[in-house]
Amino acid sequence: MSHTIHHGDALAVLPTIPADTVDLVLTDPPYNSGGRTNAERAAQSARGKYVSSDAGHQLADFPGDNRDQRSYTLWLSLILAECLRASRPGASALVFCDWRQLPATSDALQAAGWTWRGIIPWHKPISRPQRDGFRRECEYVLWGSNGQPHRHAEPLYLPGLVTGSQPRGRGRVHITQKPVDVLRQLIAVCPAGGTVLDPFAGSGSTGVAAALEGRSFVGVELTAHYANVARQRIAEATSPSVPPTAGRSPEEGPCRSG
Repeated sequence: MSHTIHHGDALAVLPTIPADTVDLVLTDPPYNSGGRTNAERAAQSARGKYVSSDAGHQLADFPGDNRDQRSYTLWLSLILAECLRASRPGASALVFCDWRQLPATSDALQAAGWTWRGIIPWHKPISRPQRDGFRRECEYVLWGSNGQPHRHAEPLYLPGLVTGSQPRGRGRVHITQKPVDVLRQLIAVCPAGGTVLDPFAGSGSTGVAAALEGRSFVGVELTAHYANVARQRIAEATSPSVPPTAGRSPEEGPCRSG
């Protein structure tokens, strides 16, 4: 198994990945969600958007979360088109989004050439309540495939719902970090021994999950700080001293993601 993190812009790095080499695209793009006007979007950092002011976190910020709806849809469609080019026939794409970006993300997925297969809700047991309304207890994973989905040698029947809370405390190393447990559930759709691609690798949680599930990994991360964090976490996950169940995220903590 090989596990690689490229530091750079996904639109620059993805064209260097050979065609027909990827079995699963699993990614959590910057949602570019919220902000009613251009001025609001431009003024709000990712930290300000996703981290509660009283949380006390000193997590590094990241760029690219200030696009409007049209530019987000076009930009993401370009990214996902390059991912499709790099993918083998039958590969799946699994793309995280929140409720605001469901329409834009589904448009981008289909405009890129993927066949849209459905939506997998991600249930967050620990989440923010909303006064006089409904708890923001779900985000979503959009599923697409490169043609017909890969036919596994042994029939595979995966649940249509994944569950897991975002890490807190020392386990949280990225502003919008996804739980490794949830990513491991999703990686099951990748053929055994296959390669997982994440063009928005962040702190490397997808790479950790891929390593723990016996898949190769290729990640791209724009922020140098997080690229280094990702390399360190994946190296720890692939250490011979790490047991097969290590690296799973604890069931903790609300985060202002979505």
